Amino acid sequence: MIVEPIDSVAVSPEDTPVEKVPSAGSAGGMVWGARRLAEDSLAGQFLAYLEHERNASAHTVAGYMMDMAQFARFTWGGDALPPFAWGEVDRFAARRFLVSSQKEGAAATTTSRKLSSLRAFYKFLEREGLVPSNPFNGLKAPKRARNLPQFLSVDEVTRLLAMPAKGWDEGERPRGARERQMAEYIARRDEAILETLYSTGGRVSEVAGLQESSADMLSGVVVVRGKGKKERLCALGRPALKSLRRALEIRNTIWPEIGARTRGEKPLFVNARGGRLTSRSIERLLKQYLQSAGLNHELSPHALRHSFATHMLEAGADLRSVQELLGHASLSTTQIYTHVTVETMKKAYRNAHPRA
Repeated sequence: MIVEPIDSVAVSPEDTPVEKVPSAGSAGGMVWGARRLAEDSLAGQFLAYLEHERNASAHTVAGYMMDMAQFARFTWGGDALPPFAWGEVDRFAARRFLVSSQKEGAAATTTSRKLSSLRAFYKFLEREGLVPSNPFNGLKAPKRARNLPQFLSVDEVTRLLAMPAKGWDEGERPRGARERQMAEYIARRDEAILETLYSTGGRVSEVAGLQESSADMLSGVVVVRGKGKKERLCALGRPALKSLRRALEIRNTIWPEIGARTRGEKPLFVNARGGRLTSRSIERLLKQYLQSAGLNHELSPHALRHSFATHMLEAGADLRSVQELLGHASLSTTQIYTHVTVETMKKAYRNAHPRA
């Protein structure tokens, strides 16, 4: 475990009484937050700014909304109605909220996220002249322990990537022609998904969102849209290209209208109804194949992404190139994988050296 010395927390659970205020984590669900914040002018302006000017994803906007709703409910109570008195919040109220989050046992990353969300909200309000100051300025996030990302060895990845084809080759074939064709498509599609995840180092959500037009089968390059709708180029290896071509060929036989479509969305991976495959579906199939391969099916959906980065660095790729391929905004985010490779090297040394 690596402890990253980021901003140390300036909020101590012992110095602020919070017994008589609502829980910092008791947001009452997104329903409360969506309803109340939609009726609050200042919150509405900020959420519109995130969506239209920052190009934030719906998931990101929902995260900000959840944190803002928790703070509103904590500060003014569950019965409070908008508009909320955001301008009257002082540093002590901001501090109490973060202290309560810590007292409830929230992870350091969770408290840090809440601080980041509310600091950004107040920064927007302050910039627009809607509040006199930002009460979250100067408050620092808790120190957090950073666990090394779990990854698979090259042999384990090879075993995992072989599972869809193995299941099709060795499994019982459906009797009907249509059912048999569909079962083969799912096997080839799943093989292509796993190969694409490992070949590109992409996030599950990024691979689920790929368009067929994003993949250049001739040059072996795919355009991936990442966080903040930023696009980057990733490579498709020969096995990934081969499995993609095979999956698309079967898909276009089953759904010729998808293959012939020239306008609108044309997803690279589709479900059994011909619609776009979701991130959740890819996470589920990844866990199934991990289990089938005799690997830890509780691994993060990022398992192949972590494996991609680790294997690239172990093979001699430079950190900056891996950063670009992963779509990390900061090099410090990518540096966690250097710790992984160092730990691997130390383990190999301990196992092999007679006087380790």
